[in-house]
Amino acid sequence: MRVVFLSPRYPPDMRQFTRGLAEVGVEVLGVGDGSPDGELRRYLSGYLEVPRLLDEDDVIARVHHWLRGHEIDHVLAAWEPLMMTAARLTERLGLPGMSVDTVLGFRDKQLMKERVAAAGLRVPRAQRVSSVADVWRAVEAIGFPAIIKPISGAGSADTYKVTSREELAQILPQMRHVEQAICEEFIAGDEYTYDTVCVGGVPVYESVTQYLPNALEMRSQEWVSPIMMSVRDLTQPHLLPGIELGRGALRALGMGDGMAHMEWFRMPNGECVFGEIACRPGGAGVVDLMNYTGDIDLFREWGRVVTQQRFAAPTARKYNVAMVFKRAQGQGRISAMTGLSEFYDRYRPHIVEDTLLRPGSPRRDWKATLLSDGYLVVRHPDWGTTREMALAAATDVHLYAS
Repeated sequence: MRVVFLSPRYPPDMRQFTRGLAEVGVEVLGVGDGSPDGELRRYLSGYLEVPRLLDEDDVIARVHHWLRGHEIDHVLAAWEPLMMTAARLTERLGLPGMSVDTVLGFRDKQLMKERVAAAGLRVPRAQRVSSVADVWRAVEAIGFPAIIKPISGAGSADTYKVTSREELAQILPQMRHVEQAICEEFIAGDEYTYDTVCVGGVPVYESVTQYLPNALEMRSQEWVSPIMMSVRDLTQPHLLPGIELGRGALRALGMGDGMAHMEWFRMPNGECVFGEIACRPGGAGVVDLMNYTGDIDLFREWGRVVTQQRFAAPTARKYNVAMVFKRAQGQGRISAMTGLSEFYDRYRPHIVEDTLLRPGSPRRDWKATLLSDGYLVVRHPDWGTTREMALAAATDVHLYAS
């Protein structure tokens, strides 16, 4: 089995997906815009360096030329900006995989909502916009509060909540670089993910994670220590409608083999509302959370599923797992930490990962990465205990920069 894998170097978790492919016996031909280091090369059978990885037409032409005379079985990607490139190459080379039209349904947020709504599922009211005049007309129809975000964005980049005409007027100049956007109804409620590994579009592994606070607040307020908590018990009544919503969205959009990451809301009245979905793994540690939940390796299982259409890991869920991201106060280099020793004294047996930047490290741009200045991961079979530890990490551990 030989596959082309787009961007094995970046984002950092793509290295793990490259490893996963190699460990299930796949020859991995990587394509990226930089040179792989020695560790990554262990998992690669070949590598094509391209000047601009996000120049879709150029990458497709270069890969097509590179592969002349060689047989491959799949073109794969696990990073949002390259899903369409992989689909176009798959079609051009006549290989099995999700079509361009299918992937477009996962990338184009308005088309996505139309297809999910057509299946009878609850989605926010939304309109596609490509000009300032379009935005004003859409907001008049949808009303305040509203959300404005790129039509094919990822995460919460360039995503804004507006509650008045005055706020909208202030936001619009910041979106001039966005060619197409979506203006949609703001949904108030608890925000969750529905993450799956699918074979032929059917989930063979399911996971739910709660965001504390919601994703937009995580991305827009620097003082917040964002928390993501994976749920051990998926049979809880308040989660089941969201899981059914996710299964319906996968069917409506024609999911194939691989991982999918969906966000959804549970409103105060109990109604579950679709947010958006991608036909790729969740980023910012979501796969790590899932791995810690069941002591499995979903990077490897992803490789097995996309090449062998088979899932081999146990599906038992052992723990609730919380990942708490920290942002230093101040700018420059990390100069001090407080509360971490006390946190270890209280919860050491349940701490499974600590990537917090230590003094002397340069602070990261919190707007560019949810990973911020590092994170703590804790887990426990009891939800209340896991939540207690997560809140303690969020409120009692502090990083300072100067």
